[in-house]
Amino acid sequence: MAVCEVCFRHCDIEEGKFGFCKARTCKDGKVVAYNYGLISSLALDPIEKKPLRRFYPGSNIISVGSFGCNLHCPFCQNYEISWSREAELMARRAERISPEELVMIASRYKEKGNIGIAYTYNEPLIGYEFVRDCAKLVHEAGMKNVLVSNGMVELKILKEIIPYIDAMNIDLKGFTDEYYAKLLKGNRKQVMAFIEEAVKHCHVELTNLIIPDENDSEEEMRRLSGWIASLDRSIPLHISRFFPCFHMTDKDPTDVEHIYKLAEIAREQLEFVYTGNC
Repeated sequence: MAVCEVCFRHCDIEEGKFGFCKARTCKDGKVVAYNYGLISSLALDPIEKKPLRRFYPGSNIISVGSFGCNLHCPFCQNYEISWSREAELMARRAERISPEELVMIASRYKEKGNIGIAYTYNEPLIGYEFVRDCAKLVHEAGMKNVLVSNGMVELKILKEIIPYIDAMNIDLKGFTDEYYAKLLKGNRKQVMAFIEEAVKHCHVELTNLIIPDENDSEEEMRRLSGWIASLDRSIPLHISRFFPCFHMTDKDPTDVEHIYKLAEIAREQLEFVYTGNC
């Protein structure tokens, strides 16, 4: 048995078994990334889809995803590769790709406006070793690295990858401990600590998905945007509309006018606020 040190859970993992995220396992008494090089998704996307609005706008980026997640969001849009039964089955059938092969693919798409690689779709940092190894080669090839993360990772993991990351979009999914713990099975304070450190080192934009009757109050948005402003008023915030999905199909989509209202509240303290899925 060995202890995983990626996130706040510090899972005790028995030999050959998996942690909460289903991506880290114990092999020969050490915790390793089972999903190293396992690719679920690969696409050339506009940078704005990450979403990043103030980092090389108008460019494209190769987006790559693997399997597993250390959150259990009931509204997950990528549940087929994150924490569903389908994700476990797909991971068993997936082929592995080396960092060298992935960077070679990214380099081929430079002529189509590709600026590098975005690690996204599932939670990339539960397989941070693959991100680290790829990101080093991406920089050597003169390209950029983008990380799309839930930010629920120990700071020592951030320290290991941050020299190679040029931009991040981090989900700040809500602003109460209860919301994170009960609905997402996560830890808000760890996410906030991750954000606080990340903004010191690279370009960071944040995303807040608004779930009706869960994290949609005006007061919560004032506190959330106020905390972001205490770090830097110029940090972009994306306020995104929810649509029913996965285990949360009993709610209506977020009212568009309410999204606009929350955006106006956030703009009282932040310079750059964007609305999504509207």
